Amino acid sequence: MAERETVRITGTYALSALGRGADALLAGVLTGAPAFAPVRRFDTTGRRVTVAATLPEVGTLADELADAIDSAARAAGLDRAGRAESALFLATHGGPPSLPVPEGRDAPTVPALAGHLAGRCGLGGRTRVYTTACVSASTAVADAAALIRRGEVERVVVAAGYLVEPDQYALFDAGRALAADGAVRPFSAGRKGLLLGDGVAAVVLESAGAAARRGAETVATVAGWGRAGDAYHACQPHPDGLGLARAVEAALRRGGLPPAAIGYVNANATGTPFSDASEAAALTRVFGDGAGRLPVSSTKSVHGHALEASGLLELLVTVLALRHGKLPVTAGWLGPDPQCPLDVIRDAPRPARTEHALTLNAAFGGANTALLVSAA
Repeated sequence: MAERETVRITGTYALSALGRGADALLAGVLTGAPAFAPVRRFDTTGRRVTVAATLPEVGTLADELADAIDSAARAAGLDRAGRAESALFLATHGGPPSLPVPEGRDAPTVPALAGHLAGRCGLGGRTRVYTTACVSASTAVADAAALIRRGEVERVVVAAGYLVEPDQYALFDAGRALAADGAVRPFSAGRKGLLLGDGVAAVVLESAGAAARRGAETVATVAGWGRAGDAYHACQPHPDGLGLARAVEAALRRGGLPPAAIGYVNANATGTPFSDASEAAALTRVFGDGAGRLPVSSTKSVHGHALEASGLLELLVTVLALRHGKLPVTAGWLGPDPQCPLDVIRDAPRPARTEHALTLNAAFGGANTALLVSAA
């Protein structure tokens, strides 16, 4: 792969119920103590489930996203000129963002939020928005990486945000998707569903040449990516994991790696019966007999499901795990499920004996993404 085509991560930032910053995120997922607690941000009276993973004392989503972008840009060592040359790809919910609305105007749109954040943070390149549910952030990363690899842009800041709020909470609760027992149990027998969690994150992606000219440190590389749809059902994934398997295979092809090179998977696994079984089937389809020996974890069991931001939050978990040599824990385990014959990491972190890992995401409508990252 030519140097121009190598996609590097040079700056990161994350906020979740585990705290602010990459160190807090890593410490939380390695500890494996779930961050779920009664929701105090809004009234949950009458709801079946009353817990989520929320960080106390957060600002508006717009303010938290601006802070995330600024923090990632500083971590990457971007000066004013570097920011002015950077594009912004933003993944967030399609509802009105938290921006002031002039009297007589309609509520601002997500594109308006992207423009506001770009101006506020000094980013002068193009902007894009992604509102494709739970693959929003991972799709943004894939698009940014593709543009960088083709040489169309040198640098993209990808930002994503979701703060637990009453509307989406009510929808998931009414749809009986939330875990009534207050715990997320990925791939486990007795799993009851998902729980929501705060997530605001940003990464700086750039070409190797651009990073080298600035003398920027490389945190990790985005070596490959894949996207695929199965269109099986509006809400349920294909039971054989066909779409997700194709996404993983595409990521491996782009990265030029065989399945045997992968040493860790940060799974989408939400703790819902159909989704987890489908993902296990997809991994078995790609990795064959090796699927049962491939270390897998789902950190949604600790920080919750951040919806549009989940792909970026979990990308950071994966990158930090490789960088620090420890693979995070899956919480909530009750016992094996014969539909999920995987090597699920539980009880304690494991040493990371790998340079390459996958982070997977899936969304309603049969959308699937896979990101392949490699240690710096």
